[in-house]
Amino acid sequence: MKQKTINITEKFDLFSDLWSPKVVAEMNNYQFKIAKVKGEFVWHSHDDTDETFIIIEGKLTIEFRDSKVELKKGEMFIVPKGKEHKPIANSECQIMLIEPKGVVNTGNTVGERTAENNIWI
Repeated sequence: MKQKTINITEKFDLFSDLWSPKVVAEMNNYQFKIAKVKGEFVWHSHDDTDETFIIIEGKLTIEFRDSKVELKKGEMFIVPKGKEHKPIANSECQIMLIEPKGVVNTGNTVGERTAENNIWI
């Protein structure tokens, strides 16, 4: 079997839509997703899983009802399951998410920002 690397930079060049995670890899029951984000997302939580954010390019703020976390390129943060949060990027930011297969980007909040799930790129 031929080993194949995944070039994340090249994957980001394949799409332009915002807040719509794309799957680039899967390990066991976890998916590695990338997304371009800009502006404010929606308040939401994931009742059954933690959510990992890794900043590839740019800056991202994750607001909570009582605090916030500011992330920059190369940093990672894990939002605990059930913790309501709202990501915000003042300018375009490239992120990687690590979460179990089937997790919807807006968690328990369904609306116009809810993206189609399990889209591979």
